[in-house]
Amino acid sequence: MEAILQAKNLSVERNKKKVLEVKQISIEKGELFAVIGPNGAGKSTLLMTLSTLLPISSGEIIFENQVVSVRSKLAFRRQIGMVLQDPLLLDTSVSENIGTGMRFRGIKESTIKKSVEYWAEQLNITHLLKRKSRQLSGGEAQRVSLARALALEPKILFLDEPFSALDAPTRAKLITDFQRLQKENHITTLFVTHNLDEALILADKVAIVMAGEIRQVDSPQNVFSFPSDREVAHFVGVETIIPGVVTAIKEELVSVKVNGYQVEVVGEAPANANVFVCLRPEDVTLWKDNQNSQSSARNHLHGEIKEMTPQGPLERILIDCGFPLVALITRTSAKEMRLTAGQVIHASFKASTAHLILRGKE
Repeated sequence: MEAILQAKNLSVERNKKKVLEVKQISIEKGELFAVIGPNGAGKSTLLMTLSTLLPISSGEIIFENQVVSVRSKLAFRRQIGMVLQDPLLLDTSVSENIGTGMRFRGIKESTIKKSVEYWAEQLNITHLLKRKSRQLSGGEAQRVSLARALALEPKILFLDEPFSALDAPTRAKLITDFQRLQKENHITTLFVTHNLDEALILADKVAIVMAGEIRQVDSPQNVFSFPSDREVAHFVGVETIIPGVVTAIKEELVSVKVNGYQVEVVGEAPANANVFVCLRPEDVTLWKDNQNSQSSARNHLHGEIKEMTPQGPLERILIDCGFPLVALITRTSAKEMRLTAGQVIHASFKASTAHLILRGKE
């Protein structure tokens, strides 16, 4: 695919302190590129920098194969749309708000009217066109903000946490509607969020930002299943990270010694390497002594239940196996097994569900 926006060797400083450093980033035409990371990691700084709203100390931003210079910044900004967490609507009607950007650009009123009606229909707000912006709910206001940005037909849409202030049902419906719009209209989008679920649902590609650096760029599935380092693993929900040493390698199956256990993981690692075995809690299966395990998993552990914490319809089980092991099972399963803190429990996981990280890369 064709890259529409790239950045190389970017460095951003504030008060003489480096807050962002990006060796390379590339956004392809028509894709939704999600930037995720913890609060304060530099996600919004990256978005504001790529949109040229923050100055760079060094490096270059390339739009449609042309370096964005001081002279060409204004022309570049006319090709982008921006939606922030706060909709920032004018105290006018919804219709006038959607058409604001087009009026600033001197577009004919007949064209504006058609565009306003089209995007209002696309975002299911046609019935609100005559309503004043101050009378809107949070979800309605954000739909108007999206319509206003899309009405300008931007070549790139920048979204900075646009759904984070909404209640769960409103957020879920708006995400579904935006996903449809983005795919149908092939809208190139840079989307900043700290919400892992949003990135999984929406993104074609994900960049993990931590401490002002991009740690990993890949498909959402690969980022979540094969994190590049320990911090990324923690962020994407890997709760069990066990230090170990590679003892044998047979084709793609790596044997690792971890605190008295020998576990097998599908992956790659040099012989005798120090590694972390990373395991997501939903990939751990539990059973008690009086139950027969039906699991085909290669790896079997046992330990004492230390904590049980409800998580919606699920139960988070912390087990001491000589190292902390976290499992996530349904509350119904926990109740049927009569699990309680202090019990000895057996656990298993498949070699294909674990992931190896070289400890030298952390």
